[in-house]
Amino acid sequence: MHSFRVMILIVTLLMQLSIPPGHAAGIKDSESASHDTDAASYSVVNTYFFSNFRVIQLTLPVLSTYCYLLISDSEALAVDPGRDISAILRTAEKEKVTIKGVYLTHSHADFIAGHLEMATALKCPIYQSKNSGAAYSIHPLSDGDRIAVGAASVKFIATPGHTPDGMCALVSGKNSPDATEAMFTGDVLFVGSMGRPDLLEGSTSASWLASAAYDSWFNKISKIGNNVSFFPAHGAGSLCGAHLSEEPFSTIGKEKASNPYFKYTRRSDFIAALLEGLPDAPQYFKHNARINREGPPLIDWNAPLPAEIPAAASLSDVDKTWIVDVRSASAYSAGHIPNAVNIAIRGRFETWTGIMIPWGEKLVLCGDPPELKESLLRLHRIGYSAEIIRLDAWKKAGQPVNVTPAIPARELYDLMQKAQAPVIVDVRLPTEWMGMKIGTVLNLPLNQLSLLSARLDPSEPVITVCNSAFRSSLAVGILERKGFKKARSLDGGSEAWIQAGLPVIEPAKPAPALSSGKLLPLPELVSPQTLQSMTVNTPGAFELVDIRLPDQFADYHIPGSRNVVASDVLFNPAFLNGTIPLVLIDRDGMTAMAIAGILSQRTERPMRVLAGGLEAFWSATAKKSGPGSVPDSAARPAVQPLLPQPETDTPPAAPASPVKRKSAGC
Repeated sequence: MHSFRVMILIVTLLMQLSIPPGHAAGIKDSESASHDTDAASYSVVNTYFFSNFRVIQLTLPVLSTYCYLLISDSEALAVDPGRDISAILRTAEKEKVTIKGVYLTHSHADFIAGHLEMATALKCPIYQSKNSGAAYSIHPLSDGDRIAVGAASVKFIATPGHTPDGMCALVSGKNSPDATEAMFTGDVLFVGSMGRPDLLEGSTSASWLASAAYDSWFNKISKIGNNVSFFPAHGAGSLCGAHLSEEPFSTIGKEKASNPYFKYTRRSDFIAALLEGLPDAPQYFKHNARINREGPPLIDWNAPLPAEIPAAASLSDVDKTWIVDVRSASAYSAGHIPNAVNIAIRGRFETWTGIMIPWGEKLVLCGDPPELKESLLRLHRIGYSAEIIRLDAWKKAGQPVNVTPAIPARELYDLMQKAQAPVIVDVRLPTEWMGMKIGTVLNLPLNQLSLLSARLDPSEPVITVCNSAFRSSLAVGILERKGFKKARSLDGGSEAWIQAGLPVIEPAKPAPALSSGKLLPLPELVSPQTLQSMTVNTPGAFELVDIRLPDQFADYHIPGSRNVVASDVLFNPAFLNGTIPLVLIDRDGMTAMAIAGILSQRTERPMRVLAGGLEAFWSATAKKSGPGSVPDSAARPAVQPLLPQPETDTPPAAPASPVKRKSAGC
């Protein structure tokens, strides 16, 4: 029975984690989807009609944000506007409504909000949680407060989780105030996800916020009504959460059935799931959160371009200045200021600037006047300011220009076939890299490239690769700043490679289902006694990886093992490489067997699992005291369970599938 459960769990995980082959029309992610010429402007997604009100949803794709107008009769409430409020003002004018107030669902971190811009322009109140810590005048909201917008009634409920001041708004008709029809959830609840709890700096821990999110969902939001439509502050591609859906709205009932986090009904499991596997947060988030609390300075959106700065050679000093070339990848490769990095405005310009350019550093933009004007406007969205220079002015001053011609796909392929290709570095996320490769290439994610480039020889040529050349062109500049003289980008990225009909390496096809009559091979089980002997007699002949939670690992672990979260073992390609056996360890062997089963389908590397997990190891070795054995129970606490016991007397739920993470394009 135990083996059958393990097999079922392995098959389930394989089905959910397998990456389907991607061809030609091919590589579509939240990164490439934001390269459209309209992606940097607000647009109306849709208008949703309810009994006494309607909701107009606007989106800004490059930041994956949504903002709203709640309209009833001739009045409107603006919800979570961005700093440049012109689009929402135009929408209100077109609808012939008066904006009576602006409501922030929480203190935003990923963009500068437009609450003060709107309050100043319209002389309207700002509705915000009393716990927001705002340094400006607000209408403070407490749990259960209500306001009227035309014939609509808006009830606010405190829903901490993403932040301590999270507050959702329930909207109903004025005559039926308890019959909620729509809901604004901010970042506490997304379509297919929840807001990450690890963006707040200070004394509030991510674990406390995750626990608060558990209460917000199970004790409040989930009880509102299955048919209630909810509207979040972000969509796919946002770094405020993981694996967000591209659907612009959902219902409470759909989330109950499909949101992967809500399978974890025990608080401890829910907290672990919400904290596990989150992508790195851009360093600018904490600064935007501070600015939003203090009150963002007002912007003159019609200001002319500032005067260009002198074309001094010192601009190329990497210790003094960051130059961001906002032109296209092709224009950048044809000639740029030495040590400039290419963050083209036809893409996630704001997010990548916030990821790559340290806050407070001197920033200079290089481009043509129309590009510079747009770039400065868009930098206001995340609180950055910059000086400007044109490449023509740089050249006219007699300053040097670097040329880094992109390499065509066919030329690189031919070099690879002749064994003459330089080191090829794929700068996408590991999950993207594992999903499709142009060959045997090194994966150094762009957001870690500055540090990881130390593995490479700066005197040797390097080719950088991503999906569309947006990130790989940026990577060329990062390498240049680190002293690389021969860095080039793959022209058009792997999309161009596929369109040229060149071969790619993709994941192996999913293993056959059990119904076919073929059984999946299981990893080899290692008994506690054998493993103890191995740690003493053959150290270094295997790799011990403990996949329990860090605090459990700290309480008790096998000497020589290291702690790695389960998602990293699944998705980090480093664990697929090597010839020595990989031995996975958990509490009872179940989860380790499932993960080892998945990995065994992807690699020839030997996979082993500690039979019975640490519970069996403890029982078999705790009384021994020889070298390499586990200290006796008097000196160490008992083994901590991987899945904590239920808080009630209800039976434990069946093992839940792990949350799948969706690429955010970094």
